[in-house]
Amino acid sequence: MGHPQRVAQISPEEYLRVERTAEYKSEYYAGEIFAMAGATANHNLILANVIGELCRQLKGKRCRAYASDLRMLIPATGLFTYPDASVICGPLEYAAIDERLETVTNPTLIVEVLSDSTEAYDRGTKFAHFRSLPSFAEYVLVSQTEPLVEVFSRLPVGTWELTPVRGLEASAPLRSLQISLALAEVFDGVDFAPTAPLKNSGK
Repeated sequence: MGHPQRVAQISPEEYLRVERTAEYKSEYYAGEIFAMAGATANHNLILANVIGELCRQLKGKRCRAYASDLRMLIPATGLFTYPDASVICGPLEYAAIDERLETVTNPTLIVEVLSDSTEAYDRGTKFAHFRSLPSFAEYVLVSQTEPLVEVFSRLPVGTWELTPVRGLEASAPLRSLQISLALAEVFDGVDFAPTAPLKNSGK
């Protein structure tokens, strides 16, 4: 997901009121609303594959996978955002500011599918916001352009360890959930070949 144009300067309460009736999702930070960018076909397919695998492997366990419509608040920084996918273990914890109980605060794992317009944000500023969440233990970044999954895991000492996994024969370990993602499943049906523009035939 993205973080583009400045729209307004409003309170968190007003943002939530506007967001409930908006035609598209927006992030909120420090009084400003940021419209989320659209997604490619590869982005949507990869995300569907990831969520499908997470749901399948977590069935019957205390952890549940959620899609990108689940709004999240990072209380320490005030960012409201919509991760591409998230996993929450145990009961959902809701933001006190949201009386409708639609905004959660306790993800264990977060997944973002990278794009050219959002990669720097996902790797940098957004990851920094997420790291302030006490429950947050693992961050999964998924490429759209090659079979590559990067897993950032929080170590007991509080630092983060990166495990890059590449190739359709490989699997990415998710320590916080005690499962792994097979890249063949994550990228099932994905066409990595660039699409050449159609030439004008003059007809």
